[in-house]
Amino acid sequence: MFDVVALGELLIDFTPAGKSENGNALFETNPGGAPANVLATLSKFNHKTAFIGKVGNDQLGAFLGDVLKRSDIDTQGLVYSENVNTTLAFVHLSDDGDRSFHFYRSPGADMMLDKQEVDATLIQSAKVFHFGSLSMTHEPAKAATIKALKAAKEKGICISYDPNLRPALWESLVHARETIIEGMHYADILKISEEELEFITGTSDFERGSKFLCEKFGLKVVLITLGEKGCFYRFEKGTGHINGFKINAIDTTGAGDMFLGSFLHQIIMKDVSWGSLETEDLEEMITFANAAAALGTTKKGAIPAIPYLRDVSEFIKEVKC
Repeated sequence: MFDVVALGELLIDFTPAGKSENGNALFETNPGGAPANVLATLSKFNHKTAFIGKVGNDQLGAFLGDVLKRSDIDTQGLVYSENVNTTLAFVHLSDDGDRSFHFYRSPGADMMLDKQEVDATLIQSAKVFHFGSLSMTHEPAKAATIKALKAAKEKGICISYDPNLRPALWESLVHARETIIEGMHYADILKISEEELEFITGTSDFERGSKFLCEKFGLKVVLITLGEKGCFYRFEKGTGHINGFKINAIDTTGAGDMFLGSFLHQIIMKDVSWGSLETEDLEEMITFANAAAALGTTKKGAIPAIPYLRDVSEFIKEVKC
């Protein structure tokens, strides 16, 4: 039995690491991929997790497999491709720690996961199944993702979804929007940014946009992450906004994944049904997730920057004092 199983991209983030003696940019090899980051957060918080995805049978793919194992993430669903290399992303950081990406994925191994390589029993052994939209940008990975979603839905497993829009990875923005919306039909928990809300719904109004999403797709919770400004939420019993934590950010890579992993940690620990979930409970969950994400921006990289559970709890106490 797993707490959370996730399917999606696992790749290399080449993160800025200063300059060489010749003044050229240096990049550090870091593990990346939003679903893997979510699992790594949960594993660090003592949950049993498993990953489904594909990397190249190359040095970088072996590195990523080792990272998952060292993070206590089960790798029985990780496939090594003999024909396609591990996907690469170069991360560029602004002065305030915000990031942009350039991908090398034409194709990348993560796109080539076949539905025959997806173990439905692994997914159906979980309390939560998590996915993003980047495993649906191309076939055969899209069919593999849909197979996984149907397996989770069939067993009534809670499904978490982070569209994680990366325009450069789609054939067109029209294709991106259509496919992202297709994923909504399966989700219970949706995490999106304010930019993604406008992209999907056509409105930047949190109240209107979140209401449309909940009513259209039957979502249980919508979380609109706002960086250091916190998070807007909507669920059955209302809407609200939880402030973020001001902190000196060094690198925001993976912060949204740490937020979602931390939120799923709270969902599992509280073990409440959607009908019995109260506003106070939800706001407590979001506060914890905001704190974890904030702490995660104080170090470089995604998985290497995930804070320990005790550090998050202590940070919240310090702020409240």
